[in-house]
Amino acid sequence: MTFAFAGTMRAQPGRRDDVIALLLADQSALAELGCLSYLVGINDTQPDLVYVNELWVSAEAHTASLQLESVKASIQDALPMLTGDFSNVGFEVVGGLGA
Repeated sequence: MTFAFAGTMRAQPGRRDDVIALLLADQSALAELGCLSYLVGINDTQPDLVYVNELWVSAEAHTASLQLESVKASIQDALPMLTGDFSNVGFEVVGGLGA
């Protein structure tokens, strides 16, 4: 069953674009593990908030992505630019357009 992950992270003031650049760096390894969709977004009503939505072939594929050295390095590089205000949810997709 397809797995979706949705989350937000709050960047330090003025660091949002730097965080986004890290998130959007080479994602070929994610696709190789089963990432079907990887979206990063913003909303001007909360200029420091970054949204991430991912669609995976399985929850296991998503978990495996967190073990990639490139992902671990991106997380470590991003942490000093973040406030620690995170939200996330993962769920099994049961239907919908593109599911």
